[in-house]
Amino acid sequence: PPPLLVVEVVSPNQEKRDYRYKRTEYAARGIAEYWIVDPMLQQVTILEWVEGLYEEKVYTGNDAIASSIFESLDLTVDRVLQGK
Repeated sequence: PPPLLVVEVVSPNQEKRDYRYKRTEYAARGIAEYWIVDPMLQQVTILEWVEGLYEEKVYTGNDAIASSIFESLDLTVDRVLQGK
């Protein structure tokens, strides 16, 4: 079975791969939710599989991250990027 959650950290000079190509790979695997953590843009993008397509929501700064899988999650983008 596919994992419940995948977290992808954007690598320098690999933005196209991390934002574009991985989306196709994860869809083929049936990943219900995955996160793109981008330290360069200081943002977290959450992609949730809804009716055959990924819907995305971008979070920055002190935005509280909302996960459909981990509903009681208490994280902000700043906390994720600072490791606190």
